Amino acid sequence: MKDNFSTESDKYAKYRPIYPEAFFDYLKSLMERKQIAWDCGTGNGQVAYKLAQSFDTVMASDLSQAQIDNASKSDNIYYTVQRAEKTNYADAIFDLIIVSQAIHWFDFDAFYKEVKRTLHPNGFLCVVGYGTIQMSGEIGKLIAHFYSDIIGSYWDEERKYLDENYQSIPFPFQEIETPTFINTLYWSLEHLIGYLNTWSSVKHFIDQNAYNPVDSLQLQLEKHWNSEDLKEVKFPILLRIGRLKE
Repeated sequence: MKDNFSTESDKYAKYRPIYPEAFFDYLKSLMERKQIAWDCGTGNGQVAYKLAQSFDTVMASDLSQAQIDNASKSDNIYYTVQRAEKTNYADAIFDLIIVSQAIHWFDFDAFYKEVKRTLHPNGFLCVVGYGTIQMSGEIGKLIAHFYSDIIGSYWDEERKYLDENYQSIPFPFQEIETPTFINTLYWSLEHLIGYLNTWSSVKHFIDQNAYNPVDSLQLQLEKHWNSEDLKEVKFPILLRIGRLKE
């Protein structure tokens, strides 16, 4: 698994979008048991923190110590630095295993073997993420151009799984039909710029060209956006949920 996220990990906690409350309500409605969950690839811990409000215990793992150092804390969340594909968790203990915006970085076969080992027979695997940011008008056009034409060639190959709405990842589980969720937020220009600067493609661009392409985009956005205004930002939620095959 690549580690693109250890540097400036505090910015992930501050600027990455949260998931809608309706998504967590739906997850809770599925669960008969809420004893223990595993948030794999927890990153800034935002999902672990929400799960901790309804599960007795949440185990949260990540490859990056820096991400965990900046993660949301709760008395019933236990953070560890571990690879997704090989953990020290016991067999058949998790009522829920969730991977948020991370599975495209994993070795699928090895991770799914670990899921099948650690998931309770009645448990669920939830793979969730969010698609490309959506905004209306000229701002939306500028962001779409930036995404595809300015930094498009700097995305890691694994980004394709997000662009394909996680439909092209292998998923050897008994899949259930899920509702459609869209995350609607209201951001300042400062928040948007902070978010764009967390993109791995932006980091790769800076490493290769020695300047930040977001700076030029910001100048263009400022022509359409007063700095004090909040504007609507949408993220389509990518979601697949399954159980162990009988």
